[in-house]
Amino acid sequence: MTPEEISPKAICAHSQPQQTSTAQRMLVVVAIAALVLLTWQLSGVLLLLFGAIILATALRAAAALIERYLRLSPRMAVATAIFLASAMIVAGTWLIGDRLAEQFLNLRQRVPEALAALTVWLNNHPIGLQILGVWDSAKEGEVPWVRVANVATLTVGAIGAIGLVLVLAVYLAVDPAQYRQGLVRLIPPAYRDQIDAALDASGQALSKWLMGQGISMLFVGSATGFGLAALGMPLALSLGVIAGVLAFIPFFGPVASGVLAVILAFMQGPTQALYVAGLCILIQQIEGNLVMPFVQRWAVELPPVLGIIAALIFGLLFGIVGVVFATPLMVVAMVLVQKLYIEGVLESGSRSRAPGI
Repeated sequence: MTPEEISPKAICAHSQPQQTSTAQRMLVVVAIAALVLLTWQLSGVLLLLFGAIILATALRAAAALIERYLRLSPRMAVATAIFLASAMIVAGTWLIGDRLAEQFLNLRQRVPEALAALTVWLNNHPIGLQILGVWDSAKEGEVPWVRVANVATLTVGAIGAIGLVLVLAVYLAVDPAQYRQGLVRLIPPAYRDQIDAALDASGQALSKWLMGQGISMLFVGSATGFGLAALGMPLALSLGVIAGVLAFIPFFGPVASGVLAVILAFMQGPTQALYVAGLCILIQQIEGNLVMPFVQRWAVELPPVLGIIAALIFGLLFGIVGVVFATPLMVVAMVLVQKLYIEGVLESGSRSRAPGI
């Protein structure tokens, strides 16, 4: 074809696919940016939804055992799991609720006294004086300590959020397939099977992680309570409950509960504080080197570095709620990356280029 035979229509027809491809790429970029912005704006709601998913996963795990042994329907198994959990909470409240509430009240009253005793001890040591200097400089900075004092508003908001999470968790646990299928239907048909498999794998991983973490929390709480009682520490029951609950947050939770116990031990002297610190370290060593390796034979293993990085990142982005949900979020993210990117993109591409395929 000579240059004279090339018409303007042919030139336009040749450039049209390139323009269409460029427009599609721009549309994808804009859509991704809009999705990121929307996710950021709705981060609080999404974190509450993830909390409901965690609770629903725990209910489904308990319901699966009930289905297997009692031969009940999925809905009846979830209802039975909710009833049993409620009965355990009521029984625990009836047995130790008054004593626990009294200890928590005493704990709140004794923390300032323990901090005063710790301050006196620090003032008598050179290293302690340096620590107090760092603390004083932190208090003089721009840290918004005033917002911490607004306990009433935080409590009301927390109660409302917990109620919402409980309601959402029940609905998700009763029929999780319905919501997962609805989410998958938003995906283009060519990718639905892969997305569905990845969501199923992430749900199983989250369930296994919750079971393993539950065993760890039970061990840490029980060992801390009995150990502090053996050392003659007051408020051992409340400190054990706090240690067990905070063990849900790997690394940072045990450190926080250990620091609280050591501070309270200073009311009985630095020697007692040393014993309590040794007890907390011993419990964490047993939990990390004996309990968790046994649990991780069938549960999900999350590298400690990833757990710490996740807590730091999500804590900076979303505050204390981000720290609480950082590890389960990282577990889900690891599985999704493994299934969708590593296996779905990298390894599938290398297999398609392999000889003989």
